[in-house]
Amino acid sequence: MGGSGTLISVYPDELTFLFELEKPCYCNLKVVNNSEHHVAFKVKTTSPRKYFVRPNASIVQPWDSCTITITLQAQKEYPPDMQCKDKFLIQSTKVAASTDMDEIPPDTFNKETDKVIEEMKLRVVYTLPSGGGSDDSSVSSLGSRSFKAASDDLMMLKNASIEEIQTIQRVKEERDNMLQQNQQMQRELDVLRRRRSRKGDAGFSLTFAAFAGLIGVLVGLLMSLIFSSPPVDA
Repeated sequence: MGGSGTLISVYPDELTFLFELEKPCYCNLKVVNNSEHHVAFKVKTTSPRKYFVRPNASIVQPWDSCTITITLQAQKEYPPDMQCKDKFLIQSTKVAASTDMDEIPPDTFNKETDKVIEEMKLRVVYTLPSGGGSDDSSVSSLGSRSFKAASDDLMMLKNASIEEIQTIQRVKEERDNMLQQNQQMQRELDVLRRRRSRKGDAGFSLTFAAFAGLIGVLVGLLMSLIFSSPPVDA
């Protein structure tokens, strides 16, 4: 179930929700247009009251993609054995380039017409947060998500042209150069701060020495005046 069709591809091929009681759960679904046509899609589910889908219908331009956010409403109890029987259905069909994605005709996905409508079914999987289930299942779920993310990256690189790959490499090189320049400027600023600190300390020492010397001279003059004064006759 799920995967790739003639018009669109859907990633991942199953909807995985990190299930927590009395908290909404989220899952993103990516729809990729594999054709040179404008493709409209619509998302349906067997449990519409449990899930909030945005957008639940839209149009994807040729070779473009769209991200769907599916929200599982907060649940008050765990499902039996953490098994979910809910299903999602994604319908897709070609539409005219002038079709407004905010006003898709209601008969767009009507099977009674002659148009070709592709359908993909996705199942729903519930997983527990870390510590709420077995370590093996958590590791397996994490590994599965990592593998799917890597597969998406490989798919993007596979579909990218040579010019796009060169552009990505050039942007990375410019980013690295900017980071190096930033680090060099930071080192130079640190050197300037240390120099200013040393100059400030030296200036303070000279000022303090001059002030102490002045006080010593004044004290010496005062003492000499006291001891040099003639005695007063009785």
